[in-house]
Amino acid sequence: RMNAPQSKFFVDSHFHVFDAGVGMPGARYVPRYDAHLSRWQAAAQGAGVTRGVLVQTSFLGVDNSRMLEDLRQHPALLRGVAVVDPDCDRASLLRLHDDGVRGIRLNLAGVPHAIGGWARAGALWDAIVELGWHVELHTDIGGLPETLAQLPAALPVVVDHMGKPDAVSAADPTVRALVARESEVHVKLSGAYRLGGRDANALARLWLGELGAGCLLWGSDWPCTNHEDQADYPALVRALHEWLEPAAAQAALCVNPARLYWGEEAAGAR
Repeated sequence: RMNAPQSKFFVDSHFHVFDAGVGMPGARYVPRYDAHLSRWQAAAQGAGVTRGVLVQTSFLGVDNSRMLEDLRQHPALLRGVAVVDPDCDRASLLRLHDDGVRGIRLNLAGVPHAIGGWARAGALWDAIVELGWHVELHTDIGGLPETLAQLPAALPVVVDHMGKPDAVSAADPTVRALVARESEVHVKLSGAYRLGGRDANALARLWLGELGAGCLLWGSDWPCTNHEDQADYPALVRALHEWLEPAAAQAALCVNPARLYWGEEAAGAR
């Protein structure tokens, strides 16, 4: 088991668990290997990471049962981001909240970014704001502005894998759209190998400059599905410290996820 929560802890804000060969019908990719919590624990603890945020994978669809099982077993140490249908009701969200879920994910990578089915999800969006949750977005490169434009302005947003802009530039539409967003926003510094060769170091520093350290999170993306050769956990942690100076790295690893997912202020946040 992981160590008990400490006054100072590091959080992996993006990793996955699943069983080999299990996926929803029609899934484009179903791993042939197990990615169980115990394997993540062993890798994370070796790098000083003691808490984590489980993110539902695309190939499991809205069946969150595998993730919820782990959340229930480690209620102090884990939080989750679920996948639900647009008509998911408030009672269902409350049950997910009790299990440790703090957001829902729209994974639009490789699929159309016109999310018309969510245009009528007003009750769901209202409940998410009321619960203090967020919507987590994974888009194709350059696809974030189109997606953000279809969501309520008050909806808190967490963006996967550095936002995947077309260009590492403050003038890029993805960067401009997120900077102009009215609601609370966070960017996960994760998945550098999903950027199509764009400079992750420069992009991390761009987000720091444009949004500030208080809007950054770090995630391993373990076990790096479709990029399993990148699943070197110590190297993934080291990358964050190469991208950011110590104070900003501390914010992304500890202070910000403590606030966003646990609703608490980490020791030393002042």
